[in-house]
Amino acid sequence: MGNQQNKRFWLKACIEIDPILEDALIDYLVGVLGASVEHSVDTDNSSNLCLNVYLKEKDPDPETQETLQSKLATHLEELAVIFHVKQPELSWEHIEDQDWSSNWKVHFKPFTITKGLVIAPTWEEYTATSNEQVIVMDPGMAFGTGHHATTSLSLDLIKQIITAHKDQSVLDVGTGTAILGMGAALFGATRVVGIDNDPEAVRVAIENVRLNRLNSIMEISQTPLQQMDDQFDLIVANIIHDVLLTMAQDFNTLLAQKGNLILSGILRGEQEENIIRVFTDSGFTFIRKKLLEEWATLHFTKTH
Repeated sequence: MGNQQNKRFWLKACIEIDPILEDALIDYLVGVLGASVEHSVDTDNSSNLCLNVYLKEKDPDPETQETLQSKLATHLEELAVIFHVKQPELSWEHIEDQDWSSNWKVHFKPFTITKGLVIAPTWEEYTATSNEQVIVMDPGMAFGTGHHATTSLSLDLIKQIITAHKDQSVLDVGTGTAILGMGAALFGATRVVGIDNDPEAVRVAIENVRLNRLNSIMEISQTPLQQMDDQFDLIVANIIHDVLLTMAQDFNTLLAQKGNLILSGILRGEQEENIIRVFTDSGFTFIRKKLLEEWATLHFTKTH
């Protein structure tokens, strides 16, 4: 139902987290919940990170609000267990539509996600230089995502591989907002398929591909990884360690001989070493890694 005086309200979550959760959480908030995210400066605890999260539903009815709050609370609990950190603190409030609109338009500006690739909001015209490609996205789809180490590290490797090998077909697993797949298309891939098991993420990815006029190169699907029956020259998956481990055999089946595999969403140290061990045992050769902050992105090729 509408609210009084025809004003629209949004549901805002304030989350205080261990910084190690930042990439995984924001990818979920943006890619799955379609939320807009900003970093808050309203904390006295410098060891934690505070996020202000604006959920996309206008004037949510009680049932919708309860569902969103429950989904987010459950995901926070699961992340805390996976990363072995303290349970995040979560609080809620309603804010007027006007307040939010002013906020994210002030903070969201075009930025370089990796050399030669810029992310720009839809309302701000950006003129690319001769050496730049541009991905245009709405704030609720893109805010925060492109700033993360896992995204930029993956795009660095994607660009290097596609530049070195022409006519690449690419599979983007857990595509989310489709940034990695669209980046691959802009770098020169001839065919890109993005898959995700969440219907909302698929909807967002389809819209982003359409917005950037990449439909002729990139397609989005909800087909499960295990049901894919094609082969690809490059597979990229920016997910989390535990999920990546379950995908090793499927990646081996779907990757062409001498093809390249990029894995991200992996913490440096124990997780990094474990992924290298499992994937080398599964028929891949470890080539190199790129590190930024606490994150590792790993590059493999298929040898048998």
